Amino acid sequence: MKTKLLLLFFALGEITASAQTDSLPNITKASNGKLIDAIQIHEVVVTGTRNETDIRHLPMTISVIDRKQIEQSMQPSILPILTQQVPGLFITARGIMGYGVSGGAAGGMSLRGIGSGSGRLMVLIDGHPQYMGLMGHPIADAYQSLMAERVEVLRGPASVLYGSNAMGGVINIVTRQLHEEGVKTNINLGYGSFNTLQSEVTNRIRKGGFTSLISGSYNRTDGHRRNMGFEQYGGYAKLGYEFSPYWNIRGDVNVTHFNASQPGEVTDPMIDADQSITRGMTSVAVENRYERTSGAVSFFYNWGDHWINDGYTANPDDKNSPKPYRFDSHDDMMGISWYQSAQLFTGNRLTAGVDYYRFGGKAQNRYVEGERNGEREHIVDKVQHEIAGYIDFRQDISHWLTLDAGIRIDHHSHIGTEWIPQAGLSFHLPGSIELKASAGKGFRYPTIREMYMFPPKNPDLRPESMWNYELAFAQRLLDGRLSYGINVFYIDGKNLIVAVPRAGATPLNMNTGKIDNTGVEAEAAYRIHPHWSIETNYSYLHMDNPVLGAPEHKFYAGAMFSKNRWTVSTGLQYVANLYTDVDHVQTEDFVLWNINGSFKVTEWFDIWARGENLLAQRYEINAGYPMPKATIMAGINVKF
Repeated sequence: MKTKLLLLFFALGEITASAQTDSLPNITKASNGKLIDAIQIHEVVVTGTRNETDIRHLPMTISVIDRKQIEQSMQPSILPILTQQVPGLFITARGIMGYGVSGGAAGGMSLRGIGSGSGRLMVLIDGHPQYMGLMGHPIADAYQSLMAERVEVLRGPASVLYGSNAMGGVINIVTRQLHEEGVKTNINLGYGSFNTLQSEVTNRIRKGGFTSLISGSYNRTDGHRRNMGFEQYGGYAKLGYEFSPYWNIRGDVNVTHFNASQPGEVTDPMIDADQSITRGMTSVAVENRYERTSGAVSFFYNWGDHWINDGYTANPDDKNSPKPYRFDSHDDMMGISWYQSAQLFTGNRLTAGVDYYRFGGKAQNRYVEGERNGEREHIVDKVQHEIAGYIDFRQDISHWLTLDAGIRIDHHSHIGTEWIPQAGLSFHLPGSIELKASAGKGFRYPTIREMYMFPPKNPDLRPESMWNYELAFAQRLLDGRLSYGINVFYIDGKNLIVAVPRAGATPLNMNTGKIDNTGVEAEAAYRIHPHWSIETNYSYLHMDNPVLGAPEHKFYAGAMFSKNRWTVSTGLQYVANLYTDVDHVQTEDFVLWNINGSFKVTEWFDIWARGENLLAQRYEINAGYPMPKATIMAGINVKF
């Protein structure tokens, strides 16, 4: 039955030839007021080379989610839409809103079976790394829709440009900006199931060379289970000034605070498992852009304060209940980056850069009751450094072939030096066909947690590494209204850090793990009519060693209708053999049906609604944490 359902869905996607909306034409108005197709045949991205580049000339696979798609999802977080739209990527969830941290948390990101739990997948904001300085992993609740102009997902190693933690790929959040002169304000409010509220206010200004964006949000929910409340405050501000057509400066700051509770597994509920987390980031960049060269120098700083009560179970045999202390930590990460890209001669592009990162923090158990009330139990106080230089060289051999090659030398203050190469070819064939082949190395340094915090810590760990080999085929037809593509990959990883049991002693982190993953990813897009479009993507992943939160099959098929005042989209997502537990191997299969819709009452006032899991599926993504059945949200969007 499972196989038949998968084949049915995949056949549906092939018949409809649906696809990612970002590759579809935009419908715009000409000067005479008539509708025309503004077909963007050649996507421009920044993640693959740091500078704006035609995606056809890059050997790696990159998915782009634009601002229109983010707004149509009507989600306060950017992560749910990525699971739908990006083949090979899966992000775990545990409820209608909020991911949390520590025990019982969700928000784990898996790309081709390479997970983010130990920092093997990197999140960037405008190219700057974002991860917890002690634990080395991203914090899912910090990535809100209010800041994103678009999201670029590089599926495969990105360590040549971004270093450690970009071993399996990167999710780059490109922040928002206003392109036309004027002032725009947007207010979005929504309310729905389980007393869930989402709200956002954004103001954007552009006057001459000056631009600004200020945005704030408040989100909360009671959750679908007892002791599962979530509350979040967020703010984002960005200022920029263009000194000339060639030089500009920009700076931004983002702060989010959330309070989360986790209820524990349904068979063993938790009490007082609460978290109070504050995360912040700021950056300043000076950019230049000439006809033959462009580049930037930037400074960024990320930080976080975590106050966590791990809670206790109602089981009378639990001798640690309640805990008299709270985990208290402060972490930060500071970096300075420089790159310059230049066209040395026709068809050439050379990019060179230098990165310096300083990261770390301190953690302690702070006693709040009992005889030790007020005492602090030291856990770790560490700072580490990383400095690297890289070069990426791209050359058009002819009108039909592009060569790309890069190398990075990366030095870690504790671990040592790593060399990271990558290379690829892009063939531009008749019939708008693109054929790509690439091989690249990814790596990850051990985190401070793995070396110095909590058993099974081991200060003598070495870096993890992997090689990704990939072939990709893509074609555009019907003046760009129809596009499709397929890619295959093989991942060979070694020295993965795993906790190894020892007789008569606590387990010890050691470099004994391996990765042997193969897979296929496919996607297509078809603009049937100016008012209709359909989309699909599918990924298959074979893993010799199962990875938590990584499905074997993931399929999505969706359709969108937009005419006059109405915009309606719907989609089916099928997930099979999702590993919810790898210790006592458990897998999950489920089908989700979602609908989003909006109606433009006036030019400045919209009404919207979304429904999720409308088939009321019973399923788990984290073992022991059942997901909610059908949920409904509705709200308004005001623009002036």
